[in-house]
Amino acid sequence: MKDSVMQQRIETFKAFGETLKGAKVYFREDWEVFYFDLQGKMFGMMSDQASQDAIITLKNLPEKNEELREIYAGIVIPGYYTNKNHWNSIKLASDELPDEAIKQLIETSYRLVYQKLTKKQKAEIEE
Repeated sequence: MKDSVMQQRIETFKAFGETLKGAKVYFREDWEVFYFDLQGKMFGMMSDQASQDAIITLKNLPEKNEELREIYAGIVIPGYYTNKNHWNSIKLASDELPDEAIKQLIETSYRLVYQKLTKKQKAEIEE
C-alpha cells in the first residue's frame, strides 16, 4: 500500500475516533502515537507516520481477539506494548481488513472502555 493511501487511512481512523461521544484523539508526545482517549482511559493507539510498520492497537474480548488473529494471520497480531489477551494490533499496510471493519473495531474498543467507566464519568459524556 502506498504511503499516501496509508496516511489517508490514518486520518480516516483518527477522524472516526473523534466522532465517538466524549472521545478525544491526539498525538501523545511521550509515546509518539495517536492516542484514543475516553475520560483519561486508552481505547486505542495508532502510528502517526505512514510506513510499512504502521499499526493501530485496539481492545476487544479475548475470544474475539483470538478469532481475528486466526482469520487475519500476520495482519492482526497480539497487542504491541499492551495486554496480549485484551488488545490486538492491526497492520495498516494490509487492506485485507477494510476501513469499515477497522472502524467497527475502533467502536468495539470504545464501548469496552466506556462500559468500565463510573456512573459519574458516563454522565459527563452523556451531558
